Amino acid sequence: MKKPIIEFKNVSKVFEDSNTKVLKDINFELEEGKFYTLLGASGSGKSTILNIIAGLLDATTGDILLDGVRINDIPTNKRDVHTVFQSYALFPHMNVFENVAFPLRLRKIDKKEIEQRVAEVLKMVQLEGYEKRSIRKLSGGQRQRVAIARAIINQPRVVLLDEPLSALDLKLRTDMQYELRELQQRLGITFVFVTHDQEEALAMSDWIFVMNDGEIVQSGTPVDIYDEPINHFVATFIGESNILPGTMIEDYLVEFNGKRFEAVDGGMKPNEPVEVVIRPEDLRITLPEEGKLQVKVDTQLFRGVHYEIIAYDELGNEWMIHSTRKAIVGEEIGLDFEPEDIHIMRLNETEEEFDARIEEYVEIEEQEAGLINAIEEERDEENNL
Repeated sequence: MKKPIIEFKNVSKVFEDSNTKVLKDINFELEEGKFYTLLGASGSGKSTILNIIAGLLDATTGDILLDGVRINDIPTNKRDVHTVFQSYALFPHMNVFENVAFPLRLRKIDKKEIEQRVAEVLKMVQLEGYEKRSIRKLSGGQRQRVAIARAIINQPRVVLLDEPLSALDLKLRTDMQYELRELQQRLGITFVFVTHDQEEALAMSDWIFVMNDGEIVQSGTPVDIYDEPINHFVATFIGESNILPGTMIEDYLVEFNGKRFEAVDGGMKPNEPVEVVIRPEDLRITLPEEGKLQVKVDTQLFRGVHYEIIAYDELGNEWMIHSTRKAIVGEEIGLDFEPEDIHIMRLNETEEEFDARIEEYVEIEEQEAGLINAIEEERDEENNL
């Protein structure tokens, strides 16, 4: 990992008036130039982290470092970060130019340089020609762009974004996701984005921190988080999931629904109780006799790009299927899936334990692969004699 630009070391936050601990020993490092997302439901602590980075809240315990320097006692205006709030916090009595130029005027920057830099950032956010436009006459998306332009005008090391897209309609929100991501990559500035929307997080981020009840329960790339949820909470919070109790018979073999299935997971105890996750889009509809499981269709909704089908197996387990193939309510269908579509979750496993298990298991697999290669090479040498 490169030298971190922001570090949290055992950071906790307690609101003394209610004695509520909203952050519990948070530790992480953020690299420069990446797009990070703090993802969680309301009250999970994600906005508290953002406000502590910005200097709007003090940490109760722990250290916050910017470029290796402890900044706990450094005031907000002395930190090389800028925050874009959900409300955008624009000045309604100022036009677009004056709003964007405001941080530069506070620093008493030369008038010509102000004009030049405002023109540059307005071009970046596609608001050329809007300099004299009143804030009150702008759409939600345009106000969002003004807020972002003001955030980057001082060329901060870090931009903090507190649910800035939540007030926009669906189409505009999707468009702004593309624009924000493209802008961040072009500028090379570290973005820290707060949202409760898992689709936003998956679409925009280099790295996601999933939060629950004041703790980071899992962190990783969007693909890692989606494909390898660490526990029941993450599996249900990130996308839709079919989750069933199961037993890990041995490496690569799991039992659920009274049947045994080939899997790709290992490194667990024989006959260990686990939870089994299969995503709805990984289930394929077949004839009943051709499926690994048989279910009866209960309801069906058309979602535009696929049908969302709810079905039940003979044990009463509910199954959600996303398919472009239409089903018939009341019919029996088969469900097919591949070993790599099955994800195994250990009960009450922490992220540290999960990472250590995977690392150890990969090392064992590599050693076994090396031994097999050595044996094959030895055989080849014997055959050539």
